[in-house]
Amino acid sequence: MAAHVIDNLLLQNSFGTEEMRAVWDEKNRLQKQLDVERALAEAEGELNVIPKAAAATIAAAADSSRFDLQELAVAGLTSKHSLIATIKRLQELAGRAGEFVHYGATTQDIVDTGTVLQLKEAHKIILRDLKKLLSQLVAATEQYKAVPLPGRTHGVQALPITFGFKLSILLCELGRHLERLEELEHRVFAGVLCGAVGTYASFNGKGIEIETRVMKRLGLSVPEICWHASRDRFAEYTSVLSLLSATLGKIGHEFYTLMATEVDEVEEPFSKGTIGSSTMPQKRNPALLEGLASLTRPVFYSAALVREAMLMEHERDAMAWRAEWIALPETCIYVARQLGSALALFDGLQVKAENMRKNLEISGGLIVSEKVMFELGKFMGKQTAHALVYELAMAAQEQGIPFAALLKQDEKVRRCLNARQIDSLLDPANYLGEAVEKVEQVLALAKAKGWTEEA
Repeated sequence: MAAHVIDNLLLQNSFGTEEMRAVWDEKNRLQKQLDVERALAEAEGELNVIPKAAAATIAAAADSSRFDLQELAVAGLTSKHSLIATIKRLQELAGRAGEFVHYGATTQDIVDTGTVLQLKEAHKIILRDLKKLLSQLVAATEQYKAVPLPGRTHGVQALPITFGFKLSILLCELGRHLERLEELEHRVFAGVLCGAVGTYASFNGKGIEIETRVMKRLGLSVPEICWHASRDRFAEYTSVLSLLSATLGKIGHEFYTLMATEVDEVEEPFSKGTIGSSTMPQKRNPALLEGLASLTRPVFYSAALVREAMLMEHERDAMAWRAEWIALPETCIYVARQLGSALALFDGLQVKAENMRKNLEISGGLIVSEKVMFELGKFMGKQTAHALVYELAMAAQEQGIPFAALLKQDEKVRRCLNARQIDSLLDPANYLGEAVEKVEQVLALAKAKGWTEEA
């Protein structure tokens, strides 16, 4: 039975996706390590470091389907070593050629390079889904670019904006994460194959060339120098994932608040048969949004654990190293679930434009008191107008008198504005500034960057 939520059959789809779990499962981990052993043997065969025939035999034996994971686990418990059982089994499968298995390499060469291969595979999934999400957001931004709703600061209404403007901010933020993820590829996806302390001492003077050929076979970058003790690559990747997760969590929390019964401006997709409560039949809870928001903190902590692995001692140690085995898969799996949830959200998001308009009007015009203040300022000066409008706005809130009525009754206001002008000033749709124009700029940018094209 699985003890961790990632693998718990009843919970796993709330914390990850099947596709991303498969990237980080033990079978794929084993195969990636065997892929490194195969590439090592082939490169060494080409350079006559080991016999060519032995290299071919080892390469053919490096197939995870010929390994029993349970047997490897038992052997690993006995040896207290994470890779030796795999090496011995590969040796057995290779027969006489087994003498040349793992020739000159150290465990961390194989494990780290295998992990990079897993991470590169995970990266493709993350990029694919992030690009799909950007495309969805572009479409939603275009659709709602001129739909007004209350802009809120400090949790309360401030000035009118448009829903497309709100989405544009998220679109740009996610776009920057895409750029970060693409830009780091050449740094992060580098393997390592340099021997016990990184000096290639066991490769008979051909270590640098062996490493270069191995990385070319595996589709990885060649490192500048051994990075056994330099864990910044994984730390950088998970740090960027934590930024992406923060944005996704913010979307979840933001829409969670907009879905509250008293606000009711959006609603997450609802399908027949969804149960909101075991006791309250009427509930349509924001379950998708809660799940989306809830995973950001676990990502933060997992990414922090990967950063702590940078505190490596001397040329390498397993105390810091093993933290990555825990936290790197968790980070990728949680973010994959968040991306999946965000895609589902925007695939069926209900936007309630009528309620947005209704909420703009609940303050009786107070949401555009700034516009009134600036208009009066043309006649009496901005600071004087601010003091006057402040006094009337406070009276409207404290005495329950409509703001429009107070403006129309005030003698100082009446000297400057007539009733028709006041009504026009108090229409929130007339005070959107350049929101729509800015949304158009963002949409043009998105088109130029290719965010409108699904992966």
